[in-house]
Amino acid sequence: MYKRAIKEFIFKDGMPFESCHASNLCVLKDGNILAAWFAGSKEGADDVAIWISKRDSGVWSFPVKTACEKQLPHWNPILFVKEDGTVLLFYKVGRILSEWYTKLIISKDNGSTWSKPIELVEGDSGGRGPVRNKIIKLSNGNLLAPGSTENGIWKAFADISVDGGKTWVKSGDIEIKGMKYMDPKNIISDIPVTDQSFKGAGVIQPTLWESQKGVVHTLLRSTEGKIYRSDSMDSGRTWSYAYPTVLPNNNSGIDVVKLDNGVLVLAYNPVGVNWGKRTPMQLSVSFDNGITWANDLVLENEEGEYSYPAIITDGKYIYVSYTWKRKKIAFWEIKIKDYL
Repeated sequence: MYKRAIKEFIFKDGMPFESCHASNLCVLKDGNILAAWFAGSKEGADDVAIWISKRDSGVWSFPVKTACEKQLPHWNPILFVKEDGTVLLFYKVGRILSEWYTKLIISKDNGSTWSKPIELVEGDSGGRGPVRNKIIKLSNGNLLAPGSTENGIWKAFADISVDGGKTWVKSGDIEIKGMKYMDPKNIISDIPVTDQSFKGAGVIQPTLWESQKGVVHTLLRSTEGKIYRSDSMDSGRTWSYAYPTVLPNNNSGIDVVKLDNGVLVLAYNPVGVNWGKRTPMQLSVSFDNGITWANDLVLENEEGEYSYPAIITDGKYIYVSYTWKRKKIAFWEIKIKDYL
């Protein structure tokens, strides 16, 4: 099955921040890789900003602080490359998760320089657009951004753009039927997140794929010990109730990518405990549109936090990044024909 892979760290020790998290990746038009993440003294602190690095001919550039404004915490950057090569970088801003808002900056030169930030949706409170995982382009040309809200009962949604990302329309909610609020006093965890993160129950941070024209699916992070799933038959406008899959989930980030041959590759922590440990980090593969999963490839299995993976493909390789003990961002390059 698996023969070869390259593992790297995007940056070495000695960075001008104490903690980093929530990386995201995109393949640029020239074939190089752009990575983004948030970093500062600790998650949720006012000095947390968005940083980027470019992998050019296999070498990562020194990280650059790209978005930092108003001394407010920044969160969860998401990269997207348009057909003309324009790079969009979305990120969240705000101290309160239920009230954070989405900003957008744009690069016309593969991430070397960026526009001034604009608000993605005027008057946004709660976070429109993509919340953590990548935007996908549907067969009808629309963009679909996986979003969610954290306000008591956690719910997900999709934001739809028919004009290349200029304007967005929110879908119906994705939720667990009958979900009830969870008392945060019942949570015991040493994961270094803000206290407000524990105050909720449901599903958030969807990751998307389209299986056939107009038929879209999502896997979701949940508080219920399992990865949940929802399906849409109308290109993401309406969704089924979220339902549990066979996959365990520790209430931490997941990401899936659909390969050119229809095979799905999922990056996640296979731990079925709410706010459980964030190790190991592994990949699993589905050949039947997410019904069954196999071909597990363990990327990390030591003690520590290995979390919030991002996974993309250029057709020949799978690229994965994730948080490595909150100190570094790990990166893998995996040749598809060797893995599968």
